Amino acid sequence: MRPVRTAFAGALLGTLVLTGCGQTSTTTTPSPASPTGSTGTTGSTSSAAFPVTVEAGNGKVTIAKRPERIVSLSASHTETLFAIGAGPQVIAVDDQSNYPAGVPKTDLSGFKPNVEAIVAQKPDLVIVSNDIDKIVAELGKVNVPVLLEPAATKLDEAYDEIADLGAATGNTEKAGQVVTGMKTSLDKLSANAPKDKKLTYYHELDQTPYAATSSTFIGQIYAMFGLTNIADKAPDPAGGYPKLSAEFVAQADPDLIFLADVKCCQQSKDTLAKRPGWKGLSAVKGDQVIQLDDDIASRWGPRVVDLAQTISDAVGKAATRQ
Repeated sequence: MRPVRTAFAGALLGTLVLTGCGQTSTTTTPSPASPTGSTGTTGSTSSAAFPVTVEAGNGKVTIAKRPERIVSLSASHTETLFAIGAGPQVIAVDDQSNYPAGVPKTDLSGFKPNVEAIVAQKPDLVIVSNDIDKIVAELGKVNVPVLLEPAATKLDEAYDEIADLGAATGNTEKAGQVVTGMKTSLDKLSANAPKDKKLTYYHELDQTPYAATSSTFIGQIYAMFGLTNIADKAPDPAGGYPKLSAEFVAQADPDLIFLADVKCCQQSKDTLAKRPGWKGLSAVKGDQVIQLDDDIASRWGPRVVDLAQTISDAVGKAATRQ
């Protein structure tokens, strides 16, 4: 969403399959009464830049002053907050937030949000990726500002949300640097990909097996490398996350298999080889089964670059074997 500086005061989890914000541009307009500024050393916006209004998934959210007690109920947004320099302002995160090391993890849940438990943290800003149990309105009743930043469905939305969090927390400059760095890295990786090899791939979400098509956020990352997604031909696309049959994957015989169910479900080349009809798959026989970090493969924050690097390395290796 697009953050906008305003002259008036006010206060106000996500999963990979949620709808994104839909905004793709980020602009800031200084309030006449509250000029922008930065420290120059931390990349943080000065307190004079507040109040600030951010167009989030729950509408225009006005934050009166720089928040110092932030609660994040989204693992992706937790990663972003620390990447943009807002870490010292974060006092509690949900039970799924595990990066970077040492985040103030609690038993708070973004999937089963508890208003009383959240309020007990005395937050001056709560960040969520979905509005389960109408948590936004419930926190609004007790005057707790909330930013709803839904799961990104494309890279521009991820960039936009990073900018949102930068504006909302007073770390606009650093957020801009993070986005610029991501774009530069991803563009370089994509440009160097051997797209002429016409490689096919299968991305496994779990051993059901569920996959992701090219229309999803993760699918768009793979597309940057010129890969063809076998899940795109699934009989029932199921909103971008089709349930495939073992026979479907075996018949497609992808050049590369990426596993996003390693930590959760202990999947590997060896476990795939034990599935009916999979032992003879080209990716299994050719050692082209890539074990991803489940967390990195399911979040849309700054570590998307790490995922892209892993894909790039795998594509480069596979291309040399053709």
